[in-house]
Amino acid sequence: MKIGIPREIKTLEGRIALTPAAVKELVNQNQQVYVEQDAGVLSGYTDDEYISAGATVHQSARALYDAAELIVKVKEPQSVELGYLRQDHILFSFLHLAAAPELTKSLLEIGLTAIAFETVTADKHLPLLAPMSDIAGRIAVQVGSHLLHQPSGGRGILLGGVAGSNKGNVVVLGGGTAGSGATQVAAALGANVLVFDPNEAKHEKLKAMGPNVSVKKPDDSEIAEAVKKADLLIGAVLIPGAIAPHLVSAEQVKSMKAGSVIIDISVDQGGCIETTRPTTYENPTFVWEEVIHFGVTNMPGAVPRTSTQALSAALLPYVLELCDENWRSNAGLSMGVNVENGAIILPALS
Repeated sequence: MKIGIPREIKTLEGRIALTPAAVKELVNQNQQVYVEQDAGVLSGYTDDEYISAGATVHQSARALYDAAELIVKVKEPQSVELGYLRQDHILFSFLHLAAAPELTKSLLEIGLTAIAFETVTADKHLPLLAPMSDIAGRIAVQVGSHLLHQPSGGRGILLGGVAGSNKGNVVVLGGGTAGSGATQVAAALGANVLVFDPNEAKHEKLKAMGPNVSVKKPDDSEIAEAVKKADLLIGAVLIPGAIAPHLVSAEQVKSMKAGSVIIDISVDQGGCIETTRPTTYENPTFVWEEVIHFGVTNMPGAVPRTSTQALSAALLPYVLELCDENWRSNAGLSMGVNVENGAIILPALS
């Protein structure tokens, strides 16, 4: 298989799909690997490291796409990259097509096979989404804590408080991987944490993260009351492959205190808070009704070294599978196919 690893061009995206060590493993398995020039620099990996691993470095994205059969990248193709893709390509990346109808249309018109990291499954889990969700959840609390500082426009709240002061209130919608990551960091900081999740099997694990963690099943009236009291509201709801449901309305956001903060990790899938809209690390926040919103769609891109290492480790076995012409026998990988031959394959997307 001829594998192409392009340089990511989404705004301030520093990740690369595979590390030099992963590339070396592919080369040892008799695969040809092409890497775009400087693709790994922001993650701390040089072209020389990829060359030493056995990869060929291409100076342009066009040359790389022309040479490759399998394109392995981190984020969804940007507009210029769509012009490089061919019908015979297999595209393997994060896609989040439910919230991107124009991208979906473009991929259908190209007619290629597009496999989304976020819909590949294994034992009812999402092994390629999980490490990035964990990182995003942790980043959400770090960013939210900073945005609550008065110089950032926030309420002037220290989430954990100190003796003689009140602790901050953190509300987390969803107790999956992202929500658990957020809960763990918020609890460690000492905040009062309230998590809403419908799966009671998760509740005890979440509560075990600290005596300052409470967990409830979602209830419209209780969510509304919690949102009103929240200093930091984190959206971490996921329905694999589908648009995220709105659990918090615009009216409920209006009830929040001035200078409160919303971080919607679900923004890639449309957001679970009605007032959410996508942002970039170049302009990460906006204010609506005096509430600060953070809707960056590539949150783990802020820590590319950590993110690349975690993603590459999860990706490598699946890339090796795709190098086998019988890769469709891997049920979890086949479930990751979103579009193929001009048709929508993923039921949740259709």
